[in-house]
Amino acid sequence: MDIILLERIEKLGTIGDVVTVKDGYARNFLLPNKKALRANEANKKVFEANRERLEKENAEKRTEAEKAGTEVDGTEIVLIRASSNSGQLYGSVSVRDIFNGLAEKGHNVDKKQIILSAPIKTIGMFDVIVRLHPEVEVIVKANVARSDDEAELQSQGVDVLAQMFEDEQKEIEEAAAANASNRDPSLEPGEIPADMLDEGVEAGAEEEAVEEEKSED
Repeated sequence: MDIILLERIEKLGTIGDVVTVKDGYARNFLLPNKKALRANEANKKVFEANRERLEKENAEKRTEAEKAGTEVDGTEIVLIRASSNSGQLYGSVSVRDIFNGLAEKGHNVDKKQIILSAPIKTIGMFDVIVRLHPEVEVIVKANVARSDDEAELQSQGVDVLAQMFEDEQKEIEEAAAANASNRDPSLEPGEIPADMLDEGVEAGAEEEAVEEEKSED
């Protein structure tokens, strides 16, 4: 379907452009949301008659969005969530969570303006796009952490997930080193110490004696 854009649409064009899109996209989204008109002769005349007004209104809205964007851009919201030791969240962070976090900081944005391609499912720092106008986008920071202390570290640029992995590896290495230090250096790999063998023999002898006593009874 050929349509006339009434505002800038990413990857399609800007106001006044005539473009071809899939029928479903036009009928289900662009047309009902007044983002475009069918590109027939009547609508082309209507658009040209109103082009100057539409472009002026668009410019005014863009200016307002740019002004609002200076206050929202770079805002960091802290979201405390429970997670596994690997940093996987028990649940996820959604658009609603971002919206609520911004609202708590006094930023009035529409949920539809928050662009989150997929729910956030791990701890970490994430850039989230807020599209205040078709031509104005800003970035807010979602600081997802297990505690306020972790959130502070992430805010300072510390990769908490990487640190968790390093700490885990260090514990494994320390445990391996402790086991190695306790091992008899004279033994071959897989060889059982003689005292353990003696203990096993003695235990076996005791069990046999008990069995013999029972059989005699």
